[in-house]
Amino acid sequence: MPIAPPAETTRRRIGFRWIILALICVGTTINYINRLVIGILAPDLQALYHITDSQYGYITAAFSFTYAFGQLGCGKLLDRIGTRLGYSLALAGWSIAAMLTALGNGAMSFGIFRAILGVTEAPGYPAAAKVCAEWFPRRQRAFAFGFVNAGCNMSAIIAALLVPWLKIHYGWQATFIAIGAMGLILLAVWIPLYKSPQVHPLLDASELALIESDPPESTRRLPWREVLRYRQSWVFVVGKFLTDAMWWFFMSFIPKILHGPPFNLDLAHVGIPLVAIYFMADLGSVGGGWMSSSMIHRGFTVNFARKSTMLFMAMLVLPMMMLPSVSTSLAAILILGLATAGHQGFSSNNYTLCSDLFPKSMVGVISGLGGFFGYIGASIFTAFTGNWVQAKGNYVAPCIIASSAYLISILAIHLVSPRLTPVTIVDEDH
Repeated sequence: MPIAPPAETTRRRIGFRWIILALICVGTTINYINRLVIGILAPDLQALYHITDSQYGYITAAFSFTYAFGQLGCGKLLDRIGTRLGYSLALAGWSIAAMLTALGNGAMSFGIFRAILGVTEAPGYPAAAKVCAEWFPRRQRAFAFGFVNAGCNMSAIIAALLVPWLKIHYGWQATFIAIGAMGLILLAVWIPLYKSPQVHPLLDASELALIESDPPESTRRLPWREVLRYRQSWVFVVGKFLTDAMWWFFMSFIPKILHGPPFNLDLAHVGIPLVAIYFMADLGSVGGGWMSSSMIHRGFTVNFARKSTMLFMAMLVLPMMMLPSVSTSLAAILILGLATAGHQGFSSNNYTLCSDLFPKSMVGVISGLGGFFGYIGASIFTAFTGNWVQAKGNYVAPCIIASSAYLISILAIHLVSPRLTPVTIVDEDH
């Protein structure tokens, strides 16, 4: 007997899981807009409060450092209290922290407020990974997470247009307050709408059967010391450590690169170039998820599909080494657009490795572990970049490192786990 009548199946064209995905995508977009505000306003804030490039590097590192430690704890917290409550607390926390940044008046205060924002935003991506694992079968997860990654690129497009307009018309303090308030609006929608698939009243039986169509997985939760013993854990950790730093470099320094010589784009004119760059990143995010998911659908192994896609995306970042030598804004936009597209396609697949290699019950803790190492790398690299620019007046070394990080990452992932063999965990009662 069919699970649902044919008429109902025909009428419901869009599965409810895609509505849940849209909700988490909006959350990711708001999360990233809050991160991006200070980067877009950095040239003006540096001039207004006499903040040096090295101090700006430390301000961005403060966010990355607390975000890293927040990731370390939030994964296990999400696994324990559930996505609905955990994400609600985080959403309220980062919205308030973003609004408090309006009180900043120098390098120290901006650093403190960014540190608070970092720890409160930490559950965002682990929660998104957990939602994708809970609401999508394995074969659809990379494609779904590509849209989550697209949310952070969409945030860059929105921020590039909205932040300059808000600052020019209402001032930089009102900009932080307005952007922070967006999260509180989403919170009012999230709380009544989100529940787990097994108890959600708006999910029909046929879609629940699709979501649960993968083979049964262990529900056992492991302590840190046992998690770190699995080679599969280090697959994700290595990828995050080497590439998260590059993404945060893009987020924090692209507006400054375009503002400086030879491009000299001020706040009123930097919006359209940033839109172009992050539109390309959007294409890379969705394209990277689609590419590996399509290959798996055609019969390729998960190992081949993920790694070949990540290798292709790594190649898109290689032209970054040429950025310091170009003299036109069009060339810079193209190079930066390819680099951000490559990162996002790489990241869509790297995040999906969590659910490829571990049962759903451990996705939160593994993604949190990877996020910790990823943003430790980001705090180191952004501080290094600020000091390098302060001392040398150029971005040569940061761009060379960024261009090669993804190839090194995919090589390290392959060496750690040549076949991407999933972890087999036996429940204690068995």
